[in-house]
Amino acid sequence: MSFSASETFQFPPHKWSWRWYEEFFSSPKWTDSLLTSVQVGLMVAVIATVLGVAAAFGLDRTRWRARGAVRSAMMAPMIVPGIVVAIAIYGVFLRWQLNGTLLGFVLAHTVLAVPFVVTSMQTSLAGYDRTMETASASLGAGWVTTFLRVTLPQVLPGIGSGLVFAFVTSLDEVVIALFLQTPDIRTMPVQMYDSITAEIDPTIGAASSLIMVATTVVLLVPLLVRRAPRRSQRS
Repeated sequence: MSFSASETFQFPPHKWSWRWYEEFFSSPKWTDSLLTSVQVGLMVAVIATVLGVAAAFGLDRTRWRARGAVRSAMMAPMIVPGIVVAIAIYGVFLRWQLNGTLLGFVLAHTVLAVPFVVTSMQTSLAGYDRTMETASASLGAGWVTTFLRVTLPQVLPGIGSGLVFAFVTSLDEVVIALFLQTPDIRTMPVQMYDSITAEIDPTIGAASSLIMVATTVVLLVPLLVRRAPRRSQRS
């Protein structure tokens, strides 16, 4: 439908055209929302990855009794219905005057993204051999050197996967963004939602296709990166 020349949704198209892609890239409301989503997504990916990696290491290396409760609390944004989280964040951000700000979007999406990073990191740490750290320390390496040369290379796939999932989570989120959006700042999913509910705009076909392609490429990158070393080792 994104390649249709029709003024309405039509499949299969009677005429093929790039019209709605041209409309997408020439419309300020679409391009601004796209840039906002990408900007927020990149910031969320970095912040959530740093927090999630630190939290995963903390949960893995400690043996205190409240560890299970902390882990459950961190996983709550994945379990609690999105509308409940959205209302809670909206109420808090209203007091802090963060609604309709870039910082508000980043903080809200980070809350949703951190659990995905923690889950990805816990998977990597489950098969991590800590005796290599002991061997590194016994050979005189400091904790910084040990982390950079021993620990980090082994958990790097988990960090990369967490980074990707954090970015995709932010890029795709719409419920919280509907509460935080203003006419001056809105994300791509909110613009897509408005183009369906407020008007019949076939440009959403082009927007949806671009989002699907971008998300697929982002998710395939970690898989290709993981396979590259294996192929080089076999050769």
